[in-house]
Amino acid sequence: MSGRLVLLLFLSSLLLFSQFSPSLSTDKNDDDLDEDLSFLEQDDVVEPQHSKSGHTSDPDEFDDDALDDDFDNHSDFDEPDSDYGKYSQPEIDEKDVVVLKERNFSDVIENNQYVMVEFYAPWCGHCQALAPEYAAAATELKEEKVVLAKVDATEESELAHEYDIQGFPTVYFFIDGVHKPYPGQRTKDAIITWIKKKIGPGVYNITTIEDGERILTSENKVVLGFLDSLVGPESEELSAASKLEDDVNFYQTVNPDVAKLFHIDPKVKRPALVLLKKEAEKLSHFNGNFTKSAIAEFVFANKLPLVTTFTRDSAPLIFESPIKKQLLLFATANDSEKVVPAFQEAAKSFKGKIIFVYVEMDNEEIGRPVSDYFGVTGDAPKVLAYTGNDDARKFILDGEVTLDKVKAFGEDFLEDKVKPFFKSDPIPESNDEDVKIVVGDNFDEIVLDESKDVLLEIYAPWCGHCQALEPTYNKLAKHLRGIESLVIAKMDGTTNEHHRAKSDGFPTLLFFPAGNKSSDPITVDTDRTVVALYKFLKKHASIPFKLEKPASASKPEGSDAKESDESSSPSDLKDEL
Repeated sequence: MSGRLVLLLFLSSLLLFSQFSPSLSTDKNDDDLDEDLSFLEQDDVVEPQHSKSGHTSDPDEFDDDALDDDFDNHSDFDEPDSDYGKYSQPEIDEKDVVVLKERNFSDVIENNQYVMVEFYAPWCGHCQALAPEYAAAATELKEEKVVLAKVDATEESELAHEYDIQGFPTVYFFIDGVHKPYPGQRTKDAIITWIKKKIGPGVYNITTIEDGERILTSENKVVLGFLDSLVGPESEELSAASKLEDDVNFYQTVNPDVAKLFHIDPKVKRPALVLLKKEAEKLSHFNGNFTKSAIAEFVFANKLPLVTTFTRDSAPLIFESPIKKQLLLFATANDSEKVVPAFQEAAKSFKGKIIFVYVEMDNEEIGRPVSDYFGVTGDAPKVLAYTGNDDARKFILDGEVTLDKVKAFGEDFLEDKVKPFFKSDPIPESNDEDVKIVVGDNFDEIVLDESKDVLLEIYAPWCGHCQALEPTYNKLAKHLRGIESLVIAKMDGTTNEHHRAKSDGFPTLLFFPAGNKSSDPITVDTDRTVVALYKFLKKHASIPFKLEKPASASKPEGSDAKESDESSSPSDLKDEL
């Protein structure tokens, strides 16, 4: 952990303590937290209500991380169902992938200069998608004396702990026993290109027309430098630039005929450089200073298509790109001919700054789930700006999709001049239950009310863990409904959004203290029991509250208890306990 992160955590804890110190004083809370609260668990269990799908699956059947609705899971758009997790792995030829276990791990690393290792979990959808690409790369790289290996992290827990595996798949590349993470795309071509850059010279020579034709036929995008010499300062700058671009192969030539084949004027002043792509914009000519940084910046800005069509294969290219900001055009196949050309023309003004993406809305396999995720409804073409998964803010372009409007919208997006858009269910006509219903459009009114301490559950209707928590959460709300300063609420995280309600999975419990709504909410990390949640609220609430132990909880069953119940006021909390 870096010193900066430690300092940040330390300062954050001091700030948090200073903000909540009135409610954390030992005089106020110690007695409350040490008291017998077993009566909180004695109420009747309330039946679960917020499963829209009607599923009553065993909560152990689901995995919080696997069912995370964060769009980082861009390779899996299907709705989870009762068969989730019963994946049948297709036949893959993995004869060239070395299986590593604790007993042979060190030997393989020590006896091979170059080793790529994938730490995976058998149930992980991303690992399953990577498997055939990884196996194909392993076969092709055998001749390069590079070993591709894999570790089942669910079986080899000590290895997973030693290498700090936090998610799947995690891929490391070892050079002489020293490992670094693999940051590239999870495709055969990307893996091979990245590794060859790490083990090779970075830039390759083309001396004949035949070599040039072969490269143009086999590769989707290439960079060619037309130089006076294949060695020297210019070649060194080109080679250094190639190390900064993992997914594009760099070549150099001194042959005018090869240069002409790559659409460079043989009589041009050298050094010259061109980027070729099998896309609508096939050629990009470099006209800057022939330096490492300038070349790398040019390739980075021009290597992507002007408009990327959203598919399963292109999703990693979009969401794992260093360019986080995106403009997404949602249109049906029939409407695409009308709006994509203007969208593509606008993209030329934002190369290297914004990724332009086309989503075919009426594609049931990909386009429809993506549209639903972003809250795009109807069939009319729409343009939406997205800040990427880390921030996840969205903005809608009003009106028709025209060249001028898209360009103006893109400029405003870059300058943060556009208003965010959040998905929202309709605001409930009545909201009188113990657990208040929060949607995107009433989030500010309920959750960010400075006069209330608010506990918010972000759930998914299909989530088994959410269904398991429901009786406990309802019981907690029932006990605390008489506390005016306290709100127990829930929000369907699959159909509602707010920039203050970020979830890493379902369910996520967030606490928003009264009088401090401008700060980040507190993540509830206690046990999911009524008593534990009650103690958490007592500890963190900005406005102190007291829950009286009901007399009926300490009396024996019989006439006395019955008499106590009958004599209590209907508004008294102990009627509910």
